[in-house]
Amino acid sequence: MMLCGLVACGPRVPESGAGLADYNSFVRNRVANPQPPTYGAMPDAAPPAAFSTDIASSAIDAAEAGTTVAAPLGPTVAPPLLAGERPRGNAPAGIAETTAEMGFVTGGVSDEQDFSAVTSRQTIESDKARLEANREQYVVIQPGALPVRPGDTGANIAQYAIATNNPIGVKLYDRPAFYLVNVKVACSKYTSSDLAQQAFLGFGGPQKDPKALDPDGDGFACGWDPRPFRAALQ
Repeated sequence: MMLCGLVACGPRVPESGAGLADYNSFVRNRVANPQPPTYGAMPDAAPPAAFSTDIASSAIDAAEAGTTVAAPLGPTVAPPLLAGERPRGNAPAGIAETTAEMGFVTGGVSDEQDFSAVTSRQTIESDKARLEANREQYVVIQPGALPVRPGDTGANIAQYAIATNNPIGVKLYDRPAFYLVNVKVACSKYTSSDLAQQAFLGFGGPQKDPKALDPDGDGFACGWDPRPFRAALQ
């Protein structure tokens, strides 16, 4: 009786394998209620592998046997491309295919002044033949007679400019006080002052101005300037 009392009062010895039932329950609970993976903790880390019931069963068997199971291998990540290399596909039809990287484009400038470059591809004989070919193509144009002006081409404004010496705006000829035609409208009919001056001389100018092209009476219609023609003789 005393021995039984001592045994009853002594500390309880834990059972062998304590906690194994709780771990098995935890694993079975994870199998029945898998947790969704969480992303965003590490931007460069690969997402966790999908859940597998075979892996969970292996973990349970290993826990009961007291061994460990190696973690499954993660997904294989392709190494990044090195700098300067680009992926290339099939070249379209009709376009030359190349595998070389872009480089500097040389050429386009003549090296005829480079003695070493010329002597490497030319000889005295070849240079002489080239000169002879150039001489055969040389043509001398002989001077001929001046072309003849066709018929009546109207008044010669260059000859008129040289024959006069009065400045622009100095009145030499009488003009009516009022014109029946607006001067700006009359001058707008001509695309240039040269054509207006030629028409003015053809209408009886500079003495007469029936078309209202020279209201100030200087002999120059619609702002025509004779000075470029006069300067050509100096």
